[in-house]
Amino acid sequence: MPSIFTKIINNEIPCYKIAENKNFIAILDIQALQIGHTLIIPKKEVDYIFDNEDNLLSEMLPFAKKVASAIEKVVDCNRIGLSVIGLEVPHTHIHLIPINKESDMSFSNKRIKLSSEEFEEIAKKISSQIE
Repeated sequence: MPSIFTKIINNEIPCYKIAENKNFIAILDIQALQIGHTLIIPKKEVDYIFDNEDNLLSEMLPFAKKVASAIEKVVDCNRIGLSVIGLEVPHTHIHLIPINKESDMSFSNKRIKLSSEEFEEIAKKISSQIE
């Protein structure tokens, strides 16, 4: 059965897209820890990040770097934290989380609540900064 991310990639489920290329998609996390919390997802569905082919992994961070740079231009933060947990959805993904302190990345924190309009506005602003 396809993961929720594969369904998003296949346009079966809507998302707040930031960027996309032939191998990856970047979308806002709808259960965000911070405004601008973004997921970097390979289009090829592989559960565990280290089961991906080396060439895909070598392309993933440069894609994430472009997205992180765009997030920093839109969201007031000290830096973008990166997390790979891989237990919540059986499809490789990286979390890019705007942070001001280490505790901002704790997945036990309360999730922010935004309207779809707010998500759309943030996605549009970040997407416009992708170089």
